[in-house]
Amino acid sequence: MSEEQLIGSLPRTRRHPPRLTDAYGRSITYLRLGVTDRCNLRCQYCMPAAGIRFLPRHDILTFEEMERLVALLVGMGIEKVRVTGGEPFVRRGLLHFLRSLRAIPGLESLHVTTNGVLVAPLVSELKELGIAGINLSLETLSREGFIRITRRDLFDDVLRTLHEVVSASIPLKVNAVIQGGVNTDAIVPLARLAEFLPIQVRFIEEMPFNGRADVETKWDAGRILADLRAAYPQIRRVDERSSTASVYEIPGFAGTVGIIGGHSRTFCGSCSRVRITPAGKLRTCLYGDGVLDLRQLLRSGAGDRELATAIQARVLGRARDGFEAEAGSALGSSYSMATIGG
Repeated sequence: MSEEQLIGSLPRTRRHPPRLTDAYGRSITYLRLGVTDRCNLRCQYCMPAAGIRFLPRHDILTFEEMERLVALLVGMGIEKVRVTGGEPFVRRGLLHFLRSLRAIPGLESLHVTTNGVLVAPLVSELKELGIAGINLSLETLSREGFIRITRRDLFDDVLRTLHEVVSASIPLKVNAVIQGGVNTDAIVPLARLAEFLPIQVRFIEEMPFNGRADVETKWDAGRILADLRAAYPQIRRVDERSSTASVYEIPGFAGTVGIIGGHSRTFCGSCSRVRITPAGKLRTCLYGDGVLDLRQLLRSGAGDRELATAIQARVLGRARDGFEAEAGSALGSSYSMATIGG
């Protein structure tokens, strides 16, 4: 038998893409996927009242392109995908896309972040397709406060979604961005949702990604915790592995509360996530210029191996933390969170 025949007769093994790991040994297992930059609210902490200049449709990745990227990344070690926006449910065909993602072999969990305006009628379908969890944005339990923050009178729709998700027993996290002078008085009332409901209420430091390049109303993680401790002196921190939030239990509560120091960058050392923006840009850090144009690669005919090599190279170049990334950034932070992917 010739050497060529011998080699040809050997069993073939599939060559998998390299696992995603950065230069500091952090494995990348979590993808946040922005499917649209459009939104039906105009939240103060995300964009100006007039909105932002939305991308033309042809500049947004198609669902087919997104599905290909997710399948590739799952093969490289991504275990969890969170679909975000903008507001993801304003994009037509989203439920069909979510079903396609759930069918990708090796994807362990699929999550959605939403403002809840359009979701209440869809909760049973989300339950049926196996959504592992929903993050719901809600900054206040006051209708007037909601209208002031979101610039829209859609409070009832969001509350309806909250109740439908809890009733369907889909794991729920309520996310509240806290702005000094705007909704600090909502911290304790929002926390009380976790007294009666088996949910996690998470308080998030305001970020600079609001379309204006400023954060005028800083209310950091320490002040949020102080407000909670004043109301609940027995509050205690509990460990939650791989969470971006510092999680706390309060005696007698059915759920928990959390604090996310996104602006303070308290969890960079264990960050396991990357983002793909609606325009197909891979971002390795919110604060840096570590951007790879996946749309250009896809539409120029790049194969999976070329895509995987480019992605791994970009991840290897990821900064140690958000401060280092920001120091080396030429982009600034004047863009809206809706353009980044949540």
